[in-house]
Amino acid sequence: MTDGRITTAKLGDDGPEVGVQGLGCMGMNFGYGPSDADASRATLERALELGVTLYDTADAYGAGENERFLSPFFKAHRDELVIATKFALSIPPDDPTRRVIRNDPPYIRQAVEASLKRLDVDVIDLYYMHRRDVNVPIEESVGVMAELVREGKVKHLGLSEVTADELHAAHAVHPIAAVQSEWSLFSRDIETNVVPAARDLGVTLVAYSPLGRGFLTGSFATAEDLSSGDFRRQQPRFTGDNATANGALLKPIRTVAEAHGVSVGQIALAWAHQQSSLHGLPVIPIPGTRKPTRVEENTAATRIVLTEEELALLDPIAAKVAGDRYADMAFTSAGRE
Repeated sequence: MTDGRITTAKLGDDGPEVGVQGLGCMGMNFGYGPSDADASRATLERALELGVTLYDTADAYGAGENERFLSPFFKAHRDELVIATKFALSIPPDDPTRRVIRNDPPYIRQAVEASLKRLDVDVIDLYYMHRRDVNVPIEESVGVMAELVREGKVKHLGLSEVTADELHAAHAVHPIAAVQSEWSLFSRDIETNVVPAARDLGVTLVAYSPLGRGFLTGSFATAEDLSSGDFRRQQPRFTGDNATANGALLKPIRTVAEAHGVSVGQIALAWAHQQSSLHGLPVIPIPGTRKPTRVEENTAATRIVLTEEELALLDPIAAKVAGDRYADMAFTSAGRE
């Protein structure tokens, strides 16, 4: 069954056409508790059937294990998809539970070689700086990333969680195809500066966690509902009184969902997709899932159009959200704007 394929959008001015919705692959074997490898593999295949061609991973997801898990699928469909991975979160040898942000040129070169080996490919289609080390000039980091392009190890460059000023500085060194940031009905801080900068520079906005890490689907109500190994248990929005307050914010989403006869998650995704026309730039949400049926549901959301009245009903939600999206916001664009 191959009907229901999604439309496409471009990564930057000179990048490839990809499905207008991508797939966040982190949770397939990392971060969200126990997983089923066979179900995850079936999810990858079903996503491709539906026109999802941008697959997002990172070297930090399971200390490289996520890249290794995805490698057989990528190799089997190499000419049909776009591989996006990231560097910057280094794991200290003496403490595997920690992450240290590194943007220095020697580390970038070390990281790209390691990712190429784990992925077992000759070139990475989209290579992101995962987080920003403010102690290293961004021009220096992007300079070595540009060298990787010239050397044929990377095709296109991306940045994650950067400010508008950082994006402008990076783009002056080498064209940036995509900026990845959290963007959803619960997280809209990038709309003030980052989104206008991306639009002006011809950069595609890749929206991670467009479902609020699952909270916007109603699949869990509080961090206590999650398994002990789920990293969302550490995020302020999902704990204690914050979770209770934020749960009440789903009411208008349910109202709109009932009017369309769809799920609340589909309305959250439809809202994310509609930001493209509202802000005048390509927007590619990358919801994560490890179930084929959920991919079908998610991609179907690309065909839902919200009315001006429905958008107005959903608009106040983000301003009422209790708790930050991370315990330490210094490593986000919002923490440095």
